[in-house]
Amino acid sequence: MAFVDRLECSRCGDSLQADRLANTCPKCESPLLVRYDLHEIKRNLKKTDLLDRPSDMWRYLEVLPVLSEQEIVSLGEGFTALLPLHRLGQDSGFSRLYLKDEALNPTGSFKARGLSAAVSMARKLGAEQLCIPTAGNAGGALAAYAARAGVAAHVFMPRDTPQANYFETLVAGAQVVQVDGLISDAARLMQEQMRQNQWFDCSTLKEPYRIEGKKTMGLELAEQFGWTLPDVIVYPTGGGTGLIGMWKAFQELDGLGWIDSQRPRMVSVQASGCAPIVKAFHEGADTSQFWEGAATFSSGLRVPKALGDFLILSALRESQGTAVAVSDEETYQAILEVGAREGIFLCPEGATCWAAVKKLRKEGWLSPDQSIVLFNTGAGHKYLDSIRQFEETRGGKARAGLEA
Repeated sequence: MAFVDRLECSRCGDSLQADRLANTCPKCESPLLVRYDLHEIKRNLKKTDLLDRPSDMWRYLEVLPVLSEQEIVSLGEGFTALLPLHRLGQDSGFSRLYLKDEALNPTGSFKARGLSAAVSMARKLGAEQLCIPTAGNAGGALAAYAARAGVAAHVFMPRDTPQANYFETLVAGAQVVQVDGLISDAARLMQEQMRQNQWFDCSTLKEPYRIEGKKTMGLELAEQFGWTLPDVIVYPTGGGTGLIGMWKAFQELDGLGWIDSQRPRMVSVQASGCAPIVKAFHEGADTSQFWEGAATFSSGLRVPKALGDFLILSALRESQGTAVAVSDEETYQAILEVGAREGIFLCPEGATCWAAVKKLRKEGWLSPDQSIVLFNTGAGHKYLDSIRQFEETRGGKARAGLEA
């Protein structure tokens, strides 16, 4: 691994060698982060070198953990569109409002990035049986990349996971176990079977490489903005790997001298029915508490406690950002509004970002002249059953409220 220096514990700082399979820190069980020799990369890579490279996330190979292109397990993920939202911007008074549309990834969500990197490294380092608990999209992505790599995948998901996620996982040949309860319940059952069968755990932040795939969203933003960064990034947060990854990407780009020290204000958005990060942020806590009775039709946000909560909260505070909770009703209205005004079918998680922006605009936290990027983390079409069920439980009142 030419430019990888080591694995480093995100909490206690202990270092591990990066040439063997690893999950969390052996000492404190916290997430591991990949550290690079940025000085050596700086000597070997210039921004202009990117001009002739493929338009996918692996264009940034030097700051990714694989050694060569032959080790990459890819379906063409990354370098998704950065779309200006002109009509929504005019409606709300924002002159520079953008959407980073992760629905355009091969498996229909941003999970493709993290699982491409994780599966690439797991295969390289000798894993043959991979497992994951999922709220939906991560399971489909692991199944697809495991099939591409020729390794086995075992996926554990709540029984009420959107049907599109369930079937895409089956189609890709994974073993699928449905569980009554939440992703935390799926994780507990998976852990039991994993220990018995010696599978490799690809859970969020339970291995070091999904962050590396997700951080490419930050690398792309910098390049798409001409090696500057937006003023504000609004990000839907379940496990929070993408937010942590982007914050890491900005630090690395700064170390390479490709951007200056200015950072976006990071906004973490959660559903009001499951908002442990929002609660911890506004209470001034360094970690979150398990959220009892988590309930939201934004299935990717139904994460009662994130392993990397302390990293998320740290990034929010370092960036002078904030955390916002929005209701399912506000999320549903945002899906309809963005669809009608911009022609984009947001997933519920992505729609929470627009609902949060409207709240922050009303509170004066956002100003009209700022450059603001919202993240749509997946394709709305994968949530048809969840959206239909939400609409039916409201007796059509949600749509009627928009049309009125």
